[in-house]
Amino acid sequence: MLIGDILDHKGRDIYSVPPDSTVYEAIALMSEKNIGALLVLDGGEIAGIITERDYRNKVILQGRSSKTTPVRDIMTENVNYVTSKQTVRECMALMTSQKFRHCPVVDDGKLVGIVSIGDLVNAVITEQKVEINYLKNYITGSYPN
Repeated sequence: MLIGDILDHKGRDIYSVPPDSTVYEAIALMSEKNIGALLVLDGGEIAGIITERDYRNKVILQGRSSKTTPVRDIMTENVNYVTSKQTVRECMALMTSQKFRHCPVVDDGKLVGIVSIGDLVNAVITEQKVEINYLKNYITGSYPN
């Protein structure tokens, strides 16, 4: 299964904030959309990503104010990304080894979506269910019509 297959299924909505937004505005948008991360876009280019973890570690635990702290001060700047042609397993390996949970998808220099580790796990589970059903049918000789 490819990353593009996940985007085709879940959608290609991209939620973002500019770097000069306040952390409060970013967290409010994450809450409204029920998501754990936002891309930080500056002139349409990925400048960074802000996650719930960034908020916890760089605002709450440092005693900063989310209403006055700009996103640029706490965002993660070096953002890893994948393409829609990469496999789910390749993306999962990257996210696991680099310890991040949200990954932008960029094709030919254009941002086309974002996937989470939850999206990848769901895709693997779905793929395994299909394979298990196929093997059950093969073993029992009962194929669906």
